[in-house]
Amino acid sequence: MEDFLRNTGEKALDLARKKGVEAEAFLLQGRELSIEVIDGQVETFKEAEEAGLGLRVINQGRLGFVFTSDLSDEAVKQVVEDAISISHYTEADPHNCLPSGKYEYPVLEVYDPAIPAASLEAKIEMAREVEKVARSSDHRINIIERAGYEDSEFISVIMNTRGVYASGRGNFCGIYVFVVAEEDGDAQNGFSVMIKKNYKDLDSIFTGKEAAGNAIRALHARSISSAHLPCVMEPYVVTRFVSLLAQMVDAGMVQKGKSMFAGKLEQAVAAPVVNLVDDATWAGGIGTFPFDGEGVPSRRNTIIKDGILTGYLYDCHSASKAGVEPSGNGQRGSFRSLPSVGTSNFILQTGRPGSQELYDDIKKGLYITEVMGMHTANPISGDFSVGAAGIMIENGKLTYPVRGATIAGNLGDFFSDIESLGSDLRFFGGRGAPSIRLKSLSIAGD
Repeated sequence: MEDFLRNTGEKALDLARKKGVEAEAFLLQGRELSIEVIDGQVETFKEAEEAGLGLRVINQGRLGFVFTSDLSDEAVKQVVEDAISISHYTEADPHNCLPSGKYEYPVLEVYDPAIPAASLEAKIEMAREVEKVARSSDHRINIIERAGYEDSEFISVIMNTRGVYASGRGNFCGIYVFVVAEEDGDAQNGFSVMIKKNYKDLDSIFTGKEAAGNAIRALHARSISSAHLPCVMEPYVVTRFVSLLAQMVDAGMVQKGKSMFAGKLEQAVAAPVVNLVDDATWAGGIGTFPFDGEGVPSRRNTIIKDGILTGYLYDCHSASKAGVEPSGNGQRGSFRSLPSVGTSNFILQTGRPGSQELYDDIKKGLYITEVMGMHTANPISGDFSVGAAGIMIENGKLTYPVRGATIAGNLGDFFSDIESLGSDLRFFGGRGAPSIRLKSLSIAGD
């Protein structure tokens, strides 16, 4: 398939050269499998496969882009003509550019042959197992909303008229379960998701038990009075806040003045214990791949070091605008879209303590297990006010569950108030973080 994609790309580029324009061919062939079970029976089974070409042309600074899932010679010829035609109607931009030269790409383990080798029956059984474990973990787990297994694999080929040729094959797999615990008229949700690059690393027992535990620990939650309290957040919640940081270090957003980190390079933007990287070479990371969506080699980018903002993330356009080299963060999820700045494995690095040590000297605080409404946080001003649930901390112990609270503040203060980080790094998709402890958060309750 890679040879076919390469030949298709070469045809497109040859036609573009004859028309006197620069061009980039992005070709992707992908396959996805999705299995969902209810009460041990397969409720949903989906297997989809597609291939396509996204062609970007730059015609005297003007951009044209067209995509197609028809890879016949006639369709490829039409795509080139249409892209050039579109470029006549777009505004010239001196920073519309393509990466140049023949790159050396890192050698990374990004394809696990065990995923396609595993039988369909084994994958269905894994979905059944995670459901069974969750249900049998506790008698209060009365409903399994859904449980399933998914995997995806793809071949990506990127080539352009400036000498770039990159090709690679990757895959990943995952399991999930969503449950409801009920007791004495109270019902609470819980879930667990595990996504891995290697099939052998999927753990249905851990996933099932975690989902059940998350639901049970929330039963009979109480409201609390408004207060300023020290808080500990578990990794899943921290990754939600880290996702906001990803928007704030996007060079494109910075250049548009849509980030509170604009103009703050080499300044303190977080506590000295905070170290943040975007690392597309991280072993086992979902975002690990030898090159980005423009064919620029992957690398490790340090974003915040000891609380100091040391860099932004760039694709080719934003890098040209800033007069720097692209950082390998031109991402695209499909042949249907142009590249834009995005993260790979975006990681808040761990500290030394275990998660228990983060709260064992807190007399009164809140252990936050869930936040709601994160989309309302403002990456420009940094202001946020979101719903929260968790468990009360009293004299270094987790006591009773809490719900109906609101936490509010400013992201600048939030990251500056991080006192310590745990050693329990976990990934949720392409975001990784440990537990953190905050000096104080404004909590609105009753």
